[in-house]
Amino acid sequence: MKPKTLGIYSGISLAMLFWSLSFVFYKIAYRNLEPIALIFFRLIVASLFLLTVTVLTGSFEKIRRADFGRFLLLSLFEPLLYFLGESYGMNLVSSTVGAVIVSTIPLLTPVAAFLFFRERITWLRIAGITLSFTGVLLVLTGRGFVLVAPPLGIALMFLAVFSAVSYTSLIVNLTRKYRSMTIILIQSIIGIFLFLPIFLLTDLKETRAITWSWPVLYPVLFLGIFPSSISFILYTSTIRKIGITRTNLFTNFIPVFTALFSALILNEVLTKGKIAGMALVILGLMLAQTGLRKIEFVKALFKRMFR
Repeated sequence: MKPKTLGIYSGISLAMLFWSLSFVFYKIAYRNLEPIALIFFRLIVASLFLLTVTVLTGSFEKIRRADFGRFLLLSLFEPLLYFLGESYGMNLVSSTVGAVIVSTIPLLTPVAAFLFFRERITWLRIAGITLSFTGVLLVLTGRGFVLVAPPLGIALMFLAVFSAVSYTSLIVNLTRKYRSMTIILIQSIIGIFLFLPIFLLTDLKETRAITWSWPVLYPVLFLGIFPSSISFILYTSTIRKIGITRTNLFTNFIPVFTALFSALILNEVLTKGKIAGMALVILGLMLAQTGLRKIEFVKALFKRMFR
């Protein structure tokens, strides 16, 4: 493999690693912080980090007045609604369940594109969506198809999913005018002001009682710098180099990485049902995103590797 290609694949793999670990670090952070406090401080860390990188690299862009409304609407979906759903949801469901639900975002994005932009949706994608949601059901249910996660937690995680899908539908026009880093920075700054009154009303009292030591700080720093900032930079950079379809193949492995890290770090139990469900989710994602020919290629490649 050429050094340039190795660098691209290493970068996107690192992005997926950080996003996978975010579901684990939620659980670690909740040992000391309430959900809204975690979001608020995470956005501050992400904004400071991105602002520093933007200034040091000389890539700061001025936002046009006509786009202020678009950025505000974008920020209402993400970070506001997305983080409200994800943070409170992750307080109720396991890291693996949360990651599997969030992994359905690439599946629902084509559905939104069809509803809002009348983009064509193929039968292959419909089959992939159906297969993946069957996998999600296997992860969410145990023996006798009884829910293994609270319905409220599942509903909140799907609020995050639908917010992300709406965000993706809205961001298209802005990506033609601004760099990805600029969009993420502005979103994070607006997010701080959106969450400030909620934080003051809900978690300020509990936060004042916290002794700010390293065990409290490091999960916030990790979530703000790595998943919220570096992963997005690496992800958008890879899209420019190898295209969105090939890049999105890597997102299929987030639930798998999360399940492994959850088992190793949080001692979460990986049942046969969860493993089968994750396999169906990944297969459905590949079917929806790549097409039959590419899946046959991937199968042939795995056969050669493990022959």
